Amino acid sequence: MEKKKNHQTRRNFLGNALAVSAIGALGVQGIVSACGRTKITIPIPPDSAPDGPVLTAGLIGCGGRGTGAALNFLDAGPNLKITALGDLFEDRLNSARSKLLKNKQNEIADDHCFLGFDAYEKVIDSGVDVIIMATPPHFRPMQFEAAIKAGKHVFMEKPVAVDPEGARSIMATGKKAEGMGLSVAAGTQRRHQRDYQKTYEQVINGGIGDIVSATCYWNGGKLWHKNHQEGWSDMEWMVRNWVNWIWLSGDHIVEQHVHNLDVINWFKGKLHPIKAVGFGSRQRRITGDQFDNFSVDFIYDDEMHMHSMCRQINDCTNSVSEYIRGTNGYTNCKNATFNVDGTPSWGYDYGLNPEGEPLTNTEISPYVQEHIDLVTAIRTNQPINDAENVANSTMTAIMGRISAYTGKAVTWEEVMNSDLRLGPKEYILGPMDMTANIPVPGSSPKKA
Repeated sequence: MEKKKNHQTRRNFLGNALAVSAIGALGVQGIVSACGRTKITIPIPPDSAPDGPVLTAGLIGCGGRGTGAALNFLDAGPNLKITALGDLFEDRLNSARSKLLKNKQNEIADDHCFLGFDAYEKVIDSGVDVIIMATPPHFRPMQFEAAIKAGKHVFMEKPVAVDPEGARSIMATGKKAEGMGLSVAAGTQRRHQRDYQKTYEQVINGGIGDIVSATCYWNGGKLWHKNHQEGWSDMEWMVRNWVNWIWLSGDHIVEQHVHNLDVINWFKGKLHPIKAVGFGSRQRRITGDQFDNFSVDFIYDDEMHMHSMCRQINDCTNSVSEYIRGTNGYTNCKNATFNVDGTPSWGYDYGLNPEGEPLTNTEISPYVQEHIDLVTAIRTNQPINDAENVANSTMTAIMGRISAYTGKAVTWEEVMNSDLRLGPKEYILGPMDMTANIPVPGSSPKKA
C-alpha cells in the first residue's frame, strides 16, 4: 500500500501560512452547516519552510532545550543558520556550539559567543534575524521586550513568565510585535501538532457536541536536580538548578503543566478561565522551594470546570494527557473522539511508513513544525503571533499556583492586577538568600 504524502506546492503553503501556526486565532475558511454551526477546515501545514535568502538566528540559553530548539530551527527548511550564542555559563555554551557543529556543520564564530547576564543583549545586537529564547522562564519577559524593541522575530520556549508582572509584560510586548509586523512562535507545540490540530477541528465542528467539562494531567516522575558544586556561588547554583526554584521556573504547574492547560484553553475557545481553587504540597522534593503536586479546579465564565492535576514524584501512576467531555461524546484531544458509550467516532490517520506499516506519530515532529511555521510566516510576510495565547496559559498556571500556595480562591482579575514579582532586582553571580520558604496554605488551627 502506498504511503500518503503531504505534497504541498509553494502556492498551497504560501496561502496557508497564517492558518497553520496560530490555530487559536484561526485564519481558516469556514462554512455554515445546515444546523447553523460554522464548519472550519485546518489546512495541512507544510513539511518544510519555503526557500529564501539566508535567515540567521541567535540562541539565548544554551541548555538542553535551547540546543534542541536551535537544531529544530535548522531542520525547518533551507538556508537557515545559527550565528550567535549566549549563555550565563561557558560550559553550556560550548556544549551547544559543539553539538551544532557536529550534527549540522553549523559553526559559530568566537566573536559571536557571549557570556553573562547581559549575553542576550549581545546576541540581539549581533545582526541576527530571529531570536530563540530558552533561558529559565524568569528572564523571558525582559529578553522578549528587548528582542521586539530591536525588531527581531522570536521563538520563545514556554512558559513565558513566572509571575503576574512578567505575564502582563509578555502580553504587552506581544501587541507591540503585532503592530510591527513581527512573527512570534512559542514552545506550546501541541498547537503546531497535526493530530492535535485535526482533533481540534473535529471538536470545533461539533464532533462531541457542546463542551461541558475538561480534565488535564501532567503526572510524572521527579525531574533532575543539581547539587551544589565547589566554586559555585549561590546564584550560579540556583540558576543551574533552576527547575527547583519558584522564582526561576514558576513551579512545575507553570513550567511543565502549562502545556496541558494551554490545550484546554485552545479547545475551549477561551483565552483563560476566570477563577481557580486549588491545593498542593511538597512531599518528596529535595532541593529548592517548590511543591511537587497540585490539584486545581479552574472555572470558565460559562461555569464550565476544568480539573487540573500535576505531580513530580517517582513510583506513582503517571499520565500526561487532556480530556474534554461534550454533550455527545468526548475526546482525548490528541487523535480521537468517542461517542457517549465509549465507542470511537473518529480517529486521526497517521498514514504508513515506507514499509507499509502504520505510523503512530505525526511524521513531522511538532518541535520542528513550530519552527517551520515561524520561518514560513517570515518568508511569506504573513506574520504569526503566539504571544497572547502562551501568556494567557502561563497566567492560568500562575493563578492556579497562587491558589494552591494560599489555599484561597483566586480570580483572573486579581492576578491581572497583582504586583507580584519573583526574584532579585539585580543579577550577580554572588551570595543569595538560600532559605527555602515553602508556601503553607491557610492558617494553623486555633488552640482550644
